[in-house]
Amino acid sequence: MGDVTEKNVVELVAELKKNQDEVKQYHSKIESEYDAVKGRMDKGDKVTEEMKHDLDELLTKYNGLQTLVSDMEQTLVRNPVTPQAKQTLGDYLLKSEKFKSIDKLTSGDRVCIDLNTKEIGGSDELDHSASALVQPHYTDVVQLPNQRLTVRDLLAPGHTDSGSIIIPREETFDNQAQVVLEGVVKPESNINYTSESISVATVAHYIKASRQILDDASALRSMIDGRLRYGLKLKEENKLLNGQGGSDITGLIPNATPFQNTTSLAEYSVIDQLRLAMAQVVLSNYSASGHVLHPTQWTEIETTKDSIGRYIIGDPKGQVQPMLWGLPVIATPSMAEGQFLTGAFRMGAQIFDRWDMNILVSFSDRDDFTRNMITILCEERLALAIYHKKAFVTGTLRNSNPNPAAARNEAAKTK
Repeated sequence: MGDVTEKNVVELVAELKKNQDEVKQYHSKIESEYDAVKGRMDKGDKVTEEMKHDLDELLTKYNGLQTLVSDMEQTLVRNPVTPQAKQTLGDYLLKSEKFKSIDKLTSGDRVCIDLNTKEIGGSDELDHSASALVQPHYTDVVQLPNQRLTVRDLLAPGHTDSGSIIIPREETFDNQAQVVLEGVVKPESNINYTSESISVATVAHYIKASRQILDDASALRSMIDGRLRYGLKLKEENKLLNGQGGSDITGLIPNATPFQNTTSLAEYSVIDQLRLAMAQVVLSNYSASGHVLHPTQWTEIETTKDSIGRYIIGDPKGQVQPMLWGLPVIATPSMAEGQFLTGAFRMGAQIFDRWDMNILVSFSDRDDFTRNMITILCEERLALAIYHKKAFVTGTLRNSNPNPAAARNEAAKTK
């Protein structure tokens, strides 16, 4: 049997499953024939030649299929398949026709390369490892990687062709629904709306590089993926949480509802508090879908132990997406220490992308031409529409120090 390739692996696995099913069927037939032969022998009846022939034929086919299945399984083990890697932002740029013609540009020229991030692997992921640049070796058992979620992953996606988003926001709802008798006038409920205009904001930055980098595809790819793209998404996440609106991105935290304990619990832990925040969201008729914490607080939660030293939340051997109370946890430095955000992200807010990330390469910025330099600009345009402010709850975590940095410095001095 030949080596396994990505092209025929699906057919091979399907054939293997088919043969495995046939092995089970022949095994059942052999058991049935054997029981019949044994039954005749127990009764003292003669076993016919036909019965012996049928049993021998079944055993021959069964052994042949077993050998075939074993060979196919060994082939898959010896010849693991390396799936095709997703394109990164740098890969997409290097393969574009506009980039291939970049050497023909003269002073004063520039080239703009629009990048469709849906065609580029994991555009919303902030982690950047060497796996995007160096093909890893895959063993015979390959599990899906656990990608680190970002705030964008929790929000509803959207696109716009406009420079602003008009949001009709429900301010009050006077619910007059009643059980109505026959012939009685039905009650009228009232809903009051206001509209709000959300501006599309631009997130951008650029870097300078030697023109010779155009001849070094690996270095250029690393610079675009590891600096331009990463920096853009890092700032985007910060603004999605903390943006002040207006010409800035409208942030979730400035528009969230302050935390209130709606239960009779007088004492509660940080873990309890996040469950109480979920309850506050539910009481506003929304369903919480995630928590956002600073990595320090999430580390403290994961390392919390019971009275005999067992971890309550964290698992040192686990590699799954962080979860708490059944909801994903986003641990990001963009969240202020000691603070939290819990909410119904997809129901309560939506991202509108005006421009996906695009790259602009120019030789004419300031003295680039005389210094043999290029300017590489990366930018995107987006807006965050917050439909329901009560869908989000924010506050200070229980027993958190209001100035954690100062507390750490003071603790260091006492050592």
